[in-house]
Amino acid sequence: MTATTETIQLPAAPARRAGAWRRGRVIAAFAVLIALLLLAHPLVPNWAGNAGSLLETFLPWTGLLVVPLPAAALVRRSALALVALLLPALVWGGFFGGRLFDKRGPGGDLTVVSHNVNDENPDPAGTARALAASGAQVIALEELKKSEVPKYEDALAVGYPYHSVQGTVGVWSTFPLRATRPVAIMPWTRALETTVDTPKGPVAAFVAHLPSVRVRLDAGFTANGRDAAMGLLADAIAAESAPRTVLVGDFNGTADDRALAPITRRLHSAQDEAGDGFGFSWPAGLPLARIDQIFVAGVRPVAAWTLPATGSDHLPVAAIVAF
Repeated sequence: MTATTETIQLPAAPARRAGAWRRGRVIAAFAVLIALLLLAHPLVPNWAGNAGSLLETFLPWTGLLVVPLPAAALVRRSALALVALLLPALVWGGFFGGRLFDKRGPGGDLTVVSHNVNDENPDPAGTARALAASGAQVIALEELKKSEVPKYEDALAVGYPYHSVQGTVGVWSTFPLRATRPVAIMPWTRALETTVDTPKGPVAAFVAHLPSVRVRLDAGFTANGRDAAMGLLADAIAAESAPRTVLVGDFNGTADDRALAPITRRLHSAQDEAGDGFGFSWPAGLPLARIDQIFVAGVRPVAAWTLPATGSDHLPVAAIVAF
């Protein structure tokens, strides 16, 4: 008998390494698509149900699309996918990484608070007292219900002797107000302009509540009314010649939304420049978007933050500015 010996050949190590670069192509492609979506979001058209604005409203949350991919890449033992994941991570970090750090500083000359108080707020007086406790010199309120206005006036009367209510928006101040008037952005009054005479000089203050938006299957992102009002508000701001301007309110849109470009071309976001985190303000129970804004020009934001929840479905937003 002749004995035979079988030789078992193991896969070469280079072949295994080559396989790690061939596996996970679908995961890698998905990672690249997420990066492209972030980079090219201005190219997403608005003619199809305002899809571009809807994407930009929740743009920071695109980072969540990347979260399950590292686990998938490890399961597939794919070096290609792991390397590809760096692309959306770097792009997201370039867009939003700066917002993760606390940029608040000390000092400042004027503290402003803005709050959509909700016309169904069960405790207007308690909400007003909570806002006053912030120490703000100027408090702006949106979505005021006519029958509830006296409750806000009574709660703020002692600390804020100067105030004006125009339609569904109002402003309360520790400093004198003058030349207060409504700003026509809709058929009924949802915006005002006033001048706050601070000890260090006047500040033009605008308070606005832009029309609501919805997401509907038959119409997409219903933002056309909001966008039209945004243009009228931007025109009013452009006509203001004061060297210092503060614009606050509920914009039903984020600073990343292209629809706010008529505003953001002239004014800058206090939260983006001097905040801590993203400053999401709506909905109050689980904030997903910052639709309540404080924009400024001619002053320097020192700090910006959100206040604790009140009886509203929005969180109050606050900012300190220096002249």
